[in-house]
Amino acid sequence: MINHLRQSDPRQVHEWFRQRAAIAQMLDARDGGRQPLLISRHADELRRVERGYGNAQKPEDYLDSFGAYLRENINKIPALIVVTTRPRELTRAQLKELRLMLDLAGYSEKTLQVAWREMTNADIAASIIGFIRQATLGDALVPYEERVDKAMKKILASQNWTSPQRQWLERIGKQLKVETIVDREALDQGEFKSQGGFVRLNKAFNGKLSEILVQINNELWQDVG
Repeated sequence: MINHLRQSDPRQVHEWFRQRAAIAQMLDARDGGRQPLLISRHADELRRVERGYGNAQKPEDYLDSFGAYLRENINKIPALIVVTTRPRELTRAQLKELRLMLDLAGYSEKTLQVAWREMTNADIAASIIGFIRQATLGDALVPYEERVDKAMKKILASQNWTSPQRQWLERIGKQLKVETIVDREALDQGEFKSQGGFVRLNKAFNGKLSEILVQINNELWQDVG
């Protein structure tokens, strides 16, 4: 700007500033037109520690807003209908879409767990499915890992599995705790894929792996829906 003004005659300078009145006002201001910076010389001290929940200040307000959001959208989102009526039929794709949608709306599984703990003093690591059903249907929250352990215990006790079959079932149970839903797609990924995936496991279960996965899912959600 300075170089431009040096190369301009008075008339050009006048016109330049006329077209840029805001700049002239800034240059006239003692602080260059900036907003004042307030500085306190008092010593810092920690007064309290609070957790924010977006527009909600209290955990109960956050959980109430979560319930209101679900009620407003339950008939608009197919995955919500499945979770509230037929959770055992929920697919991995539906669960992924549902988690993404809720994250964008400000309702992540982790934040819901924290809000529930702060409101009830009960540390329950429920799944997003559990929180949805609690908010919409009043279902009791059950730690998800506890739900998986209970389901796998029933499956393992349901018949005389071979040693390899029991090992595969135990690994499927561990994967359930990570992914919530274990289907053919899940068994064709990660460490399962490196060991032959669904095809190999299906042979180990005499071609009945799909039926067994359905049984696991039914046991996992037998007390809901």
